[in-house]
Amino acid sequence: MAAEIHSRPQSSRPVLLSKIEGHQDAVTAALLIPKEDGVITASEDRTIRVWLKRDSGQYWPSIYHTMASPCSAMAYHHDSRRIFVGQDNGAVMEFHVSEDFNKMNFIKTYPAHQNRVSAIIFSLAAEWVISTGHDKCVSWMCTRSGNMLGRHFFSSWASCLQYPSECPTPPPIVSCFEDRMTPVDLS
Repeated sequence: MAAEIHSRPQSSRPVLLSKIEGHQDAVTAALLIPKEDGVITASEDRTIRVWLKRDSGQYWPSIYHTMASPCSAMAYHHDSRRIFVGQDNGAVMEFHVSEDFNKMNFIKTYPAHQNRVSAIIFSLAAEWVISTGHDKCVSWMCTRSGNMLGRHFFSSWASCLQYPSECPTPPPIVSCFEDRMTPVDLS
């Protein structure tokens, strides 16, 4: 799964350190857990898994959660231990992970899109979850109330987002689609 790259090349190629296997379909997101030897994955097999490295050197799932629809995007905020998972059905689901990464609690569902979610960003400072989807829109929702704060439509679906997550006021976001990037003012 991970390759270690040294500042001075010790070989002509990166070295495979570990391999994580277990999903039954494509993995759509994999995020490293800061300060832990772990990985969070989301897959089209409808599962979210938290993998921790055991004493044996192998990664084993400490959390295995099945969703209602295939997982298409994911965001993780380490300080608050919140996971946001976008699904093929357009929903964004929020979860909270325990300090030991052995338990995950469902928080709420955000009805963000009409079909597949393509990207998610969470801002703790603004308490917003921002997402794009195949329904050709970017949506932003309040994580305190769960309410939709706004939506902006494009001529085609957006594939990625960029947002300075720790900015206290809503700055513009950049949404990428087709062959261009579009700044969107969320205020």
